[in-house]
Amino acid sequence: MEKKMMAWLAVAVLVLCSAIEVRSDASDHRYKNGEPVPLYANKVGPFHNPSETYRYFDLPFCSPGRVKEKKEALGEVLNGDRLVSAPYQLDFLVEKDSEIVCKKRLTKKEVAQFRTAVTKDYYFQMYYDDLPIWGFLGKVDKEGKADPSEYKYYLFKHIHFDILYNKDRVIEITVRTDPNALVDLTEDKEVNVDFMHTVKWKETNIPFEKRMEKYSQSSSLPHHLEIHWFSIINSCVTVLLLTGFLATILMRVLKNDFVKYAHDEESADDQEETGWKYIHGDVFRYPKHNSLFAAALGSGTQLFTLAIFIFILALVGVFYPYNRGALFTALVVIYALTSGIAGYTAASFYCQLEGTNWVRNLLLTGSLFCGPLLLTFCFLNTVAIAYSATAALPFGTIVVIVLIWTLVTSPLLVLGGIAGKNSKAEFQAPCRTTKYPREIPPLPWYRGTLPQMAMAGFLPFSAIYIELYYIFASVWGHRIYTIYSILFIVFIILLIVTAFITVALTYFQLAAEDHEWWWRSFLCGGSTGLFIYGYCLYYYYARSDMSGFMQTSFFFGYMACICYGFFLMLGTVGFRAALFFVRHIYRSIKCE
Repeated sequence: MEKKMMAWLAVAVLVLCSAIEVRSDASDHRYKNGEPVPLYANKVGPFHNPSETYRYFDLPFCSPGRVKEKKEALGEVLNGDRLVSAPYQLDFLVEKDSEIVCKKRLTKKEVAQFRTAVTKDYYFQMYYDDLPIWGFLGKVDKEGKADPSEYKYYLFKHIHFDILYNKDRVIEITVRTDPNALVDLTEDKEVNVDFMHTVKWKETNIPFEKRMEKYSQSSSLPHHLEIHWFSIINSCVTVLLLTGFLATILMRVLKNDFVKYAHDEESADDQEETGWKYIHGDVFRYPKHNSLFAAALGSGTQLFTLAIFIFILALVGVFYPYNRGALFTALVVIYALTSGIAGYTAASFYCQLEGTNWVRNLLLTGSLFCGPLLLTFCFLNTVAIAYSATAALPFGTIVVIVLIWTLVTSPLLVLGGIAGKNSKAEFQAPCRTTKYPREIPPLPWYRGTLPQMAMAGFLPFSAIYIELYYIFASVWGHRIYTIYSILFIVFIILLIVTAFITVALTYFQLAAEDHEWWWRSFLCGGSTGLFIYGYCLYYYYARSDMSGFMQTSFFFGYMACICYGFFLMLGTVGFRAALFFVRHIYRSIKCE
């Protein structure tokens, strides 16, 4: 049953991959001389607040008459894209020189709107034949003026479009604003504006297939690549030293333990046992709150599977720069399709722990990650609606997501749960569990849960923190991240370090005769998620210029959900590694 489910999931992901690629090929248009090329205005917003974006015509630009909205895919809407027909007409190979788009008299209110936008460093984004273009709305003249009340505010009214073409295809487009064509917005008075544009065409030899490479070059520059590879080598050295150090110590200590326990068995059967062998009757005692534990394992396994499939799609080139919404579409669809894995893992493990109320366990599994995510989304979507931002999802999109959750996620979760319950797998414990638990001896403070979590999370975090900056600058900024191979290596390093540090701490815990290792191993494995959230605080205040209630709430709200997902995923990895280790060492000794 599990193999069939995995095979079906793989087929579904391949269908998704092909669907995304088909959509990406939709921009392969060939044009004739004078034929209209689609130009869509997307959004405007403060440059330093990537989540706070508004519709293009929320500002009083020239309107092309009846504004036509472009039909968008689910991922594009989730990304905050709201494409509408732009006021400019850029026909293929048709040049224009300072052509007036429209003449407009701005009212005092409209002047104040533009001045506020210029003050907040607003930018605009458009798409020309699916190629992204950006530009700033205006500038603030602060030169030689110490008092902010003396600043001058200007709006750019003349846009230059420089377009490269190869035969009958559009290859590249750049936009620049004329610094001399300005409209003074400093005073609250009506002004007349002639919005103009210039279009220049130039032939190039760049093939159509390479036209997106321009947008990925920033992350592939020698300087950035050098830093990336230095961080990878640094992380690999850390991992090798750490794993080698831990493996050497653990192997020597375990070897001594095995020799000692074997000698004790031969010399005196009634000799008092010490160390981790002493608690062999308690080490496989099922944890408290076993339903919650199984649900956490189910959710963590699902998120781990989701991460693997996302990496597969990234490595095969699906998420090329500005394939709008492809990542969000993949996240939603793959998460829905992998819910069966969560149901199967949770129900199977819950039944192994002799749980009886598997229906409640399934409900807990389905809501453990989705519940906090839903509450966060409801709050942030309300904030976006209050700001009239494009981050507010339309009602139709919300209905689509609810239908996906109702018709795909929930049924697969239930089917997976039924398959897990019927698998009738038994928990493989090499030692019998005694009827009554032993008392745990008093332990020093540094062997408590929180200090152990701090030690367990620091090392994996130190192996990935350099790469985190580039990821944050891409997700919460305007940089493009395209080196997914490096990111995948970092991910593998993260998993290895998490597994090893959890195993080491589990051994030290058992050697101290503390048999409650189940939850501890999960919490220690997942503690890296807490360190990543701590990095969010540092990044927000020290490395970014984000500001305002909406951007702050979006950043910390959604990063809390992402870090919680990391906590569940890495906690599952840590527990699985610890379980494998504990089974191995107790299988290697004679337990009566």
